[in-house]
Amino acid sequence: MRLLLTNDDGVGAPGLASLARHVEHWIHDAPAGEDREALVVAPQVNHSGMSAAVGDLFNHPSVEYSRHEIAGAPTVRAYGLNAPPALCALLGALGSFGLEPDIIVSGINAGANVGRSVLHSGTIGAILTGAQVGKSGLAVSVQWGEEIHFDTAAAVAIEVLDHLMAAPSRTLWNLNVPNLTTAKLRGVRRGRISIAGIVKSAGPLAGGEPLGDEGQLPLRLGAASPEVGDVSDEAPDDDGALVASGFASLTPLRGPHEDTDTALDETLHQALEAITRHLHLHR
Repeated sequence: MRLLLTNDDGVGAPGLASLARHVEHWIHDAPAGEDREALVVAPQVNHSGMSAAVGDLFNHPSVEYSRHEIAGAPTVRAYGLNAPPALCALLGALGSFGLEPDIIVSGINAGANVGRSVLHSGTIGAILTGAQVGKSGLAVSVQWGEEIHFDTAAAVAIEVLDHLMAAPSRTLWNLNVPNLTTAKLRGVRRGRISIAGIVKSAGPLAGGEPLGDEGQLPLRLGAASPEVGDVSDEAPDDDGALVASGFASLTPLRGPHEDTDTALDETLHQALEAITRHLHLHR
């Protein structure tokens, strides 16, 4: 099994280092006859909230990279790229650094990625991008805290790998782990994407002043990331509620794909006919 490790916090982030160290042990503990390899291809700097953006490749058709060393993981080659996580995942998945992976593992993100943050997260955007070229992926995040227990999330992630490898290609899982020691973790459950969002509202400006031509619009942030806040409006099996109650949440995701719902065909064909009539009228 070959792993590509990436993240959105940067190649020097402690979450990625913890994951790489656990992967190093996973490689050394391989059963006889089973080959295991891993490679890190991650952004040079933090690219949180970038989703699956790859940047302006047409005006900048090359990527700067540099070799890095991760303490405690000497056999896991690591590269930092001047690129967002999705592009790192894509280049790594295509074998640009000498290893073509079976699975992309993205993280460990410092802060939960639950609810609607799955749309905006660079951690998740990396595995969504990998799926477009046939790779399965695991996004790993841990609840924010004063002292973050990355090792707990890494230990859970390692246990998932064999099952993800056995799943069909392009399988994507989102793993969120509470900020607890392994001994205090209550277990792992199948989580559903909650209604929690990153931004709850914006403005109004202080004092009710009207908007000018420029200025700053204050944002009211929600509970989706990095902290899991009030989950009183969530179902017990929602991802945020599970993490808040001490369970790790594992959620299957699907990347962009054609909507094949036949119920939409009539509306689509009506739109096509309207466009065709319009084009004929203006010829």
